Amino acid sequence: MKKTFAILAATTAIAVAAPAFAQDATPAEAFSGLRVEGLVGYDKIRTGSTEDIDTTRDIKQSISGVEYGAGIGYDVPLGTSMTIGAEAEITESSAGRDYNNSQPTVFNLGNVDAGRQYYFGGRLGFAVAPTTLLYVKGGYSNARFNLQGSDGTVNLSQRLDTDGWRAGAGVEQKVGSNAFVKLEYRYTNYGKGEFDFNGTTPDSSRFELDTDRHNVMAGVGVRF
Repeated sequence: MKKTFAILAATTAIAVAAPAFAQDATPAEAFSGLRVEGLVGYDKIRTGSTEDIDTTRDIKQSISGVEYGAGIGYDVPLGTSMTIGAEAEITESSAGRDYNNSQPTVFNLGNVDAGRQYYFGGRLGFAVAPTTLLYVKGGYSNARFNLQGSDGTVNLSQRLDTDGWRAGAGVEQKVGSNAFVKLEYRYTNYGKGEFDFNGTTPDSSRFELDTDRHNVMAGVGVRF
């Protein structure tokens, strides 16, 4: 009988302590661990401030479209409310432009399509509530543009590979126990590039450029 009472007492103590342990979890821990996410949003790419052409002519300096892709990241608590983590993305974009003689463009004398983009960086977050995280982010971006030009006789296809940096900020909202949604703005500047020719033609030397990219992206993901 005494043994039975002892077991019941221990079971009761565990049952009472369990909610207390759950309550001890910090807000930052709710946004820690491995996460995967799908991304989609608005994409605008244009010449940077050093290449801006302000004339009376109607010169097209930007392309826009929808960017979409996937990301993966890992976050760890940094105190009770802050998190720090690393992340990576791969995206594609529908942004592009066909050359039109009546409206010249600074995006090459031909057709241009935004291709894939790789991003590697980190982010720092602050949990303003148990289910809401504000964060800033930054890192390295590599983007490709597919170009095609023609003089009426010869067609030239090439890829422009660009390197740059990204900075951004956003909000992540926890939904249920593991899912989340997010909304963020990010700015990317590409300052270096090289032409990657098809076939046996050697790639060009790296050169300086100034291209800006603005994104408003939404995401849906799961944290493990």
